[in-house]
Amino acid sequence: MKFYILTILPGYFEGPFREGVLGKAVQRGDVKIEIVNIRDFADDPHRTVDDTPYGGGEGMVLKPEPVVKAIESVRNNEKKQRVIAMTPAGRLLNHAIVRELSEFEEIIIVCGRYEGIDERVLEYFCDDLISIGDYVLTGGEPAAVVLIDAVSRFVPGVVGNRKCVEEDSFSRGLLDYPQWTRPAVFRGIPVPEVLLSGNHKEIRKWRMMKAIERTLKRRPEIIREDLLTEEEREILKHLKVRLGK
Repeated sequence: MKFYILTILPGYFEGPFREGVLGKAVQRGDVKIEIVNIRDFADDPHRTVDDTPYGGGEGMVLKPEPVVKAIESVRNNEKKQRVIAMTPAGRLLNHAIVRELSEFEEIIIVCGRYEGIDERVLEYFCDDLISIGDYVLTGGEPAAVVLIDAVSRFVPGVVGNRKCVEEDSFSRGLLDYPQWTRPAVFRGIPVPEVLLSGNHKEIRKWRMMKAIERTLKRRPEIIREDLLTEEEREILKHLKVRLGK
């Protein structure tokens, strides 16, 4: 899978894609990332990419000409591409959207700056607008890293154990169950006894219960009962009564 990142800060991305699982995927070629400097498409000697907003107001706005030229430089109708602008005005990124985007061959990501991008770019030259949360960043670059990291996990070969991806938090509307490792007792705090029992049937049931309980307490809005098994729905029913939900 290939990602194009359109930005006025190409140096921002010198580090994030060199480390960890994603860094190894880039080295192997499972994931390809190309940085496109929007300033290269400015048509004046000063490589100007922004201007004051019509109607007045604070800050500057990214001009349409260089951004659209940058998009068109990597547009390829023979590829299954998606042009995405990272903006707080976009739809909120979630597991379903990540899976949806992982089906594309190439994703072109436009990183906003200043007070945003000229609306004509967003409306007529982008296929999608994505936000990573209800807050404002200094630019779209951090959001682009988040999007690439999340989508890349679904690219074959990036994560060694495919089952880990399929069973991740949010895959069925549930947070993951809590995890422990050695030592069995840390500063007087023990690991739950069931995890030391060796009884895999009981461990499975306990983890199921804990995943549902954690989701009910922390993120009840993401629960999808239609995706749960009959056993999980029964556990959810009892937990709702116990927790007064």
